Amino acid sequence: MKHIISALVENKPGVLAHVAGMFAARGFNIDSLVVGRTEDPEMSRMTIVVVGDDRVVEQVRKQLAKIVPVVKVQDFAGQPVVVRDLMLITVTAPPEKRAEIFSLMEMFRGKVVDIGLKSLMIEISGPESKIEAFINVCRPYGIKNVARTGTIAMPRQANIE
Repeated sequence: MKHIISALVENKPGVLAHVAGMFAARGFNIDSLVVGRTEDPEMSRMTIVVVGDDRVVEQVRKQLAKIVPVVKVQDFAGQPVVVRDLMLITVTAPPEKRAEIFSLMEMFRGKVVDIGLKSLMIEISGPESKIEAFINVCRPYGIKNVARTGTIAMPRQANIE
């Protein structure tokens, strides 16, 4: 089962390496890891997706909490959360196929961010299943390149106010 863990950490050099080292040393696999600044420039938020049973995830959560630059650890299991991934995808798009691709893109609420002579770069955001579905519908046209962010998540506001 996938678990999404949020860790609020001090925004200092070496924190990411320290956290990644903890995972590697204990044989835990990271499915996705995203790090970014928060509203406080001295803090960053790590969103870590781990695949494992509840026991494994509890171990991960406890080990993360022991790392000095980690301020707060939260497992979102069982909580209503907003979860998003972001993807840039370059699709082969000769002029005669662009209308079809635009139609697909609009169904997925994507947007064109770059146009080439024979391709389109499209931005899609949403749950991982939406990203995967868009990749699958683009395959027949030809996918030139894909870049993905990994998962970010926050608890729904009704749970924290």
